[in-house]
Amino acid sequence: MPKGLKSTSGVVVISGSVTETAANTFTQDEIDLQLDVLNNEVFVVTAIDLNLSLPDADASNNETISRGSLSTTSRTSVGTIASTNVFAAGRNVALSDAVLTLPFGIFSDSSTESPHAQLEYIAIIATNNFHAQILGTDNTRVKGMDYRVWGYRARADAATYAALVQSELLSS
Repeated sequence: MPKGLKSTSGVVVISGSVTETAANTFTQDEIDLQLDVLNNEVFVVTAIDLNLSLPDADASNNETISRGSLSTTSRTSVGTIASTNVFAAGRNVALSDAVLTLPFGIFSDSSTESPHAQLEYIAIIATNNFHAQILGTDNTRVKGMDYRVWGYRARADAATYAALVQSELLSS
């Protein structure tokens, strides 16, 4: 248990999805955690699973991409784990053969590939929500991302809660 926190629930699983509103259009959904902010309640993320749509195979374009992320604050683009407000990110890239019009390679990477079992937690969400983002690049069909987040509710002492909220809001 992180210092300054006291667990107030067992494991909570949050599942959902986000889908582009149109092909190659950044789309973001807000997920309400319904935290008790008056009592300094936070959500401690312990594991994440992302499942992104495969990009289209397109002979006229040698590379198509689908990217998604989960963040503690609202974003105007899909994030990477280089951003402090992003706690999960994934990407699928399809490389196509202009002659055969078939994908000859699909490459995936995800922040969820890290060995989380050895970590006490992945992220602490101190505000009342988190956000899911998706964006395809050079696709003809809309792309989406399914996600599952495991964690638990916890109550923070006043100093810890203030520091977590300030850190989260300044990471935008």
